[in-house]
Amino acid sequence: MTLAAATDLAATDFAAATDLAAATNEHLANVSNTLIYSAMAVYTLAFFAYIAEWLLGSRSKVGRTAAALTADQAGKAGKKAAGPAVTVQNAGGTAVLERPQVVTRAAAGARDVPDGPGAHGGDEQGDLYGRIAISLTVLAFLIAFGGVLARALSVQRAPWGNMYEFNITFSTVAVGVYLALLAMKKNVRWMGLFLVTTVLLDLGLAVTVLYTASDQLVPALHSYWLYIHVSTAIFCGAVFYVGAVGTILYLFKDSYENKLATGGKPGRFATSVLERLPASASLDKFSYRVNAAVFPLWTFTIIAGAIWAGDAWGRYWGWDPKETWSFITWVAYACYLHARATAGWKGRKAAYIALAAFACWLFNYYGVNIFVTGKHSYAGV
Repeated sequence: MTLAAATDLAATDFAAATDLAAATNEHLANVSNTLIYSAMAVYTLAFFAYIAEWLLGSRSKVGRTAAALTADQAGKAGKKAAGPAVTVQNAGGTAVLERPQVVTRAAAGARDVPDGPGAHGGDEQGDLYGRIAISLTVLAFLIAFGGVLARALSVQRAPWGNMYEFNITFSTVAVGVYLALLAMKKNVRWMGLFLVTTVLLDLGLAVTVLYTASDQLVPALHSYWLYIHVSTAIFCGAVFYVGAVGTILYLFKDSYENKLATGGKPGRFATSVLERLPASASLDKFSYRVNAAVFPLWTFTIIAGAIWAGDAWGRYWGWDPKETWSFITWVAYACYLHARATAGWKGRKAAYIALAAFACWLFNYYGVNIFVTGKHSYAGV
């Protein structure tokens, strides 16, 4: 063998070894798995801290909704008994004193009652546990972010090439949205327990059922659109999820307020939990604003996917199951926003549409990938 041939062979072997190392870095992949499990452990501690916030928060400072509705009913009764006006007969004529109207319904269609004191119940001890829970949530978020980053570095690509990677990234972004809202001084601490619970379920599903070993992608996914299209889809899903949590809690709080307004007596558990949440009008407004803010980005996500499909498959739209359900989700949220902006479809009716729209997104996320075969099935689960 000549020196030149030996040199070429050595260079070829080195290049092959380099490509293999670049294909999958098993050490970083194992580091990613360890970080994800560590994040789950810290999220579990945060879960118990949120539980302590709810349990140890004072119950003596709740009851604002009941008090507001009781005062409202008393005002209505007094107004009804007195009549719409007071008429005074005098010798020189009749004087009519008009009573001012009392507005008892908020713009969203819910009763205009004050927000609850929060999960901590306005209590210093409960607030302490809440701050601990948030600190643990921040720590778990940073660990999970490290796990996602290590997964990306292990294969030198975007960390959302299969459903396992999509799950761990999605849950991390959802927590990031929650923490960002807190940093913006938004009143969303009431969401912490519900968020951490579902994040733990999501990560548990990811590491057990959906786990996929770190590996390279099929050629169809080697495109800069992977970073643009899928990242925006993940972010939109995380924000839609936050809006869905607000919508579900709105339905419970609205039912609670309606029961109080009609003279009913909710159970102690319902009173203890629901009295601490924001008023139904606040929850309804929060969900609407969140969904409305991210809807244009979801529109861009679909457009970006169509452009990518044109580059990869030579056609922009082919009614593939993933494309179809993305469009169905878009239509559902468009109907919600239209209904929410229409006078006759505010409150509970619009909330049901919002939950149906999020259910479409969930099916597009899980159902299409697992149960339906199409062009988007190349990465498996």
